[in-house]
Amino acid sequence: MKRWSVMATVLVLVAALIAGCGANNGNGGNSGNGAANGGTDAGTNAGAGNGAAEEQKRIALVTPEKIGVNPFFTQMEEGLNKAAEEFNFEAKVIESADPSQVEQNLRAAVAEDYDLIITAAFSAVDALTKVAAENPDQPFAIVDSFVDAPNVRSIEFREHEAAYLLGAAAGLATKTNTVGAIVAMDVPLLGKYTSGFEQGLASVNPNAKFLVNYVGSFTDPAKAKELALLQSSQGADFIAGMSAVGDSGVFEAAKEKGFYTSGQDTDRTGDDPERIVLSQLKETDTVVYETAKDFTSGNFTYGGVNYGLKENGVGLTFVTAESSSPLSPFIGQENVDKLKKIRDDIVAGTIEVKNPLAQ
Repeated sequence: MKRWSVMATVLVLVAALIAGCGANNGNGGNSGNGAANGGTDAGTNAGAGNGAAEEQKRIALVTPEKIGVNPFFTQMEEGLNKAAEEFNFEAKVIESADPSQVEQNLRAAVAEDYDLIITAAFSAVDALTKVAAENPDQPFAIVDSFVDAPNVRSIEFREHEAAYLLGAAAGLATKTNTVGAIVAMDVPLLGKYTSGFEQGLASVNPNAKFLVNYVGSFTDPAKAKELALLQSSQGADFIAGMSAVGDSGVFEAAKEKGFYTSGQDTDRTGDDPERIVLSQLKETDTVVYETAKDFTSGNFTYGGVNYGLKENGVGLTFVTAESSSPLSPFIGQENVDKLKKIRDDIVAGTIEVKNPLAQ
C-alpha cells in the first residue's frame, strides 16, 4: 500500500506539472494574440518580436550626382545619417553618376520597398514626377524643387532672403561701387539668388552697379573663371560665386586678381580666408534631418514646405552662423552688425524680400 500510495502521489504531481505547463503555454499564446493582433501561440509571439524589429523605417536618399562633388549633397547625406542615428531607421544613399540616372535609381528604391525616398534639385524633377505618378502609394520628398503630386513633399528654400544679406554685405563693403555674380544658369530657381542679391545691394547702396554673367552649366570652373576675370576687368571688387562646382574657378580668379568673393551652400571661407570672405548658406542637412524626423515620428505631410532665415534654413557666414575663419577687414565687424540688424528685420517682417518666382 505504501508503494502504491507513493506512486499515486507521483502521478498526481506529474499531472499537475503537465497541467501547469499547458496553462503556461496557453497564457503565452494569449500574450501572443495581444501583441501580434491575431497570433495563436507562443511561436507567434516570438514572431511578433521579430516583426517589431522589421518595422524599423527605411529611408533612401537618391542624389543626382556623386557625393563629394558638391557640398550641397554631402550635407544632405550628413543630415540623413544624423537622423538615422537619433531616430533609429535604416538609411541608404543611392548616388547617381549624373542626373540621367535619377529615374532608374528612384525606381530601384521603390523596388527595394523603402518607406520614404528623398531626392533633390531641379534636375530630378522630371524623373520624380514620372515615378511618383506611377507609384501613388509611395511617399517621396524632394529638396530644393517643387513637384506637384499628392505623394510628394516639396522642400524649398527662401534663398532670396540670404541673397539679400549677401547683396547688402557687398553694397556696404565695395570700394569701387561695382559688384558682380557668376551664376550657373539662367533658370527660375537661380533668379531668387540674383534678385535677392540685387534687392539687398540697392537697399544699402543704390548707386552700386551689379554685373551678372551665366556659365551655362553647374560644373564648368574654367568658364566661371573666365567670366569672373571679365567682371574684374570691369571694376568689380566683389564677385559672388553662384555657379555650384564652377565656383572653384571664381575662387581661382579672385586669388589671381585680388578681388573678393563668396561661396554657396556651405562655409567656403576656409578654402581661402583672404579672398573668400563670405558664404551664402543653405542648410540642406537641416531639412533632410527634419524631413526624416517628421516621417519617423508620424508628422510627415505632403505638399510644399519652405525654410528661410526664420527657420535657420538659409543664412550668411558671420551674420547668422559662426565661421572658423577670421572675419575679413573688407567686410568688417561694423558691417556685420548692420547685417545682423537687417537679418532681424527680415525675420520680423519689417523688411520684405520679394520672391521673383511669386510675381
